Amino acid sequence: MIRVFSHWIHWKTTVQVILDIVFPVACVALVVMFLGLDGESDQETLIGCAAIYALVMVVFNYWLGLYSRTNIQKRTRAILSIYLSVPIAYSVFTVFSMLDDTRGPMLLSGLAAFFGTFLHGIYTVYSRRAGGIVTSRVLIFGSGPDARTVGKMLKRSAPDVHVVGFYPGPSEPEISVPAKSLLSRSSSLSDTAHAQNVNEIVIAVQERRGGVLPMEDLLNCKLSGIAVFDLASYFERALGQIRLDSLKVGWLIFGEGFRQGYWRAFVKRVFDIAAACILLLLTSPVMLATALLIVLENGFPVFYTQERVGFNGRPFKVVKFRSMRRDAESDGKPRWATANDDRITRVGRVIRKVRVDELPQLYSVLVGDMSLVGPRPERQFFVDKLTRDIPFYSVRHSVKPGVTGWAQVSYSYGDSVEDSIQKLQYDLYYVKNHTLFLDIVILFETIGVVLTGKGAQ
Repeated sequence: MIRVFSHWIHWKTTVQVILDIVFPVACVALVVMFLGLDGESDQETLIGCAAIYALVMVVFNYWLGLYSRTNIQKRTRAILSIYLSVPIAYSVFTVFSMLDDTRGPMLLSGLAAFFGTFLHGIYTVYSRRAGGIVTSRVLIFGSGPDARTVGKMLKRSAPDVHVVGFYPGPSEPEISVPAKSLLSRSSSLSDTAHAQNVNEIVIAVQERRGGVLPMEDLLNCKLSGIAVFDLASYFERALGQIRLDSLKVGWLIFGEGFRQGYWRAFVKRVFDIAAACILLLLTSPVMLATALLIVLENGFPVFYTQERVGFNGRPFKVVKFRSMRRDAESDGKPRWATANDDRITRVGRVIRKVRVDELPQLYSVLVGDMSLVGPRPERQFFVDKLTRDIPFYSVRHSVKPGVTGWAQVSYSYGDSVEDSIQKLQYDLYYVKNHTLFLDIVILFETIGVVLTGKGAQ
């Protein structure tokens, strides 16, 4: 993993982005050499077109989720990316051929750029199916429920990771992992790790007192180049979340992150105001059309206001486009929206799908009640309940709530306490690591969420 401004990015993602740029540009460079073009401006134009095409493809691949942490449907999306590369290459190189006299070389270069994307796309599809050429070998220290959770998570979301086995601790009360995956304790942990050619060790035991951890063996492993992680650190790096079941108060207090300095708040506020103004200007036609459709279907009011809990637990009024019937909560009982909720109007279902109902919250950003990026604001009724049921839930109120957030782009819409726990783990990651860079990453991913309708309810 590579840490960029406190945000963890997988090194394979970085390599994939670089290859997505290099392959098309390299193929066009070969065409330029083959054609023997003498004009320096012609060469620069063709290479420049290839670079523009490659960058556009990187943007679309990002929105398609090819660079996400998980491996869900990436093979299908890689194939879709190959199909998209045809019209994109044709459009880019055709436009520039109209502005330049080198129409023949330009179109041939477009074909070469597509060929580069095609080759890399085929490799991506194959590597996803085969698990990739480079595989990280992980040993999990522990054999209880935590170890089983780590093993399942890696199998589900990290195809480039191979779990060599589970090394049982000396006094674990129960064995929760498959017996065939258990490693023998006849050899020491360090000897086993070296024999299995391990790259990383994950400590998956909750109790660490009384000599449970073989500290000398772990130190030997670390000094020999094997990375050693505790559960909280490993989940933070691998999934972009801070797991509640591996979290301790001391880790929150003494660990890195969770800093709320004045300079960071100032930069975030300036960015919020500038971005909100631009977005209001760009989306004003969409907002006017949405207001008209709401009135035509279900009459007034157009907007829906509700009290939510904001920064430091202070209440504020959130404003959204009304997507439910006017009598949605006529019984006075607050409840989450659910899939196929009969309270949602036809227009409401569409604007929820593409997140247009959230746009009026830009007003709340301008007045300072919200930020563009942050945890989702909840109603006081749910906050009181979740604070009682979920440890550390109040930590999310140490930053301003957001129109979008790390939890919203990383997890589907939640309508239960269990979903709130999952989303809180992403919110804690954001509170710990939030920077302007991460805010921009989240805003960029939000575009992909809107285009694909991911997680809408």
